[in-house]
Amino acid sequence: MRNPIHKRLENLESWQHFTFMAALCERMAPNFKLFCQMNELEGESKTYQNILNLVWEYLTVKNAKINFDNQLEKLENIIPDVNDYDNFGVVPALDACQALAEILHAIIAGETLEKAIEISRISLSTVTALLATENGRDFSEAELKENQDIQAELDVQWQIYRLLKDCEKRDIDLILDLKNEIRAEGISNIGIKFDQ
Repeated sequence: MRNPIHKRLENLESWQHFTFMAALCERMAPNFKLFCQMNELEGESKTYQNILNLVWEYLTVKNAKINFDNQLEKLENIIPDVNDYDNFGVVPALDACQALAEILHAIIAGETLEKAIEISRISLSTVTALLATENGRDFSEAELKENQDIQAELDVQWQIYRLLKDCEKRDIDLILDLKNEIRAEGISNIGIKFDQ
């Protein structure tokens, strides 16, 4: 599905791309946590959250020394294999891991625009996958555009984008507020509420 926000992301600085990506990953985190809880993978859930915390630290702490190659290795060890599970929960969990991997690749390699677009796509595809599973069929492009859940996901992405585009320079308070707001809400892109 074409998302008009992808064109607009070109106008942002790399720190804004990173913040956009981290915010979307934070919204996908409850999907992974719930999956871990259902499958008794407590350690994996902690690992995911630790890596995400380090991404936020990278964005907000000047000269933070973090080995992201090492974090990527840790993440690769907890990515679930869809063939090992027979419930839908593995799909959003896998998407959450892929999104986090994209941001780590962006930090390591510096390709922020491409990765921001990719994470935006991943988050939308999680919503699309849930709709297809719940309804037992695939949706056309036109149907997706009209769908409330897809609209809600697009709205959130636009809200984050608008918040960031108005910043002239890196605003640590804004980044932390965004993180804390998403965490406090605790609702994922597919409506999973995970109580800490």
